[in-house]
Amino acid sequence: MRTTLDLDQEALTAAMEVAAGKTKTAVINEALRDYARRRRLRRLLRFEGKLRWEGDLDGLRKRRRSRR
Repeated sequence: MRTTLDLDQEALTAAMEVAAGKTKTAVINEALRDYARRRRLRRLLRFEGKLRWEGDLDGLRKRRRSRR
């Protein structure tokens, strides 16, 4: 989808220096995906200390080792 944006050139240049993408489009798409992921993770923090987990952590750890 084509969109016209007025971007902060310094911010874009700084992002392109550290991003894996080599084009402006790739860098902006990576930034948008990262932004959405961080927002979803932030929402999970609302549940911190409010949920009770009942399970066998040692069993899960053993199962992970056996898969490798």
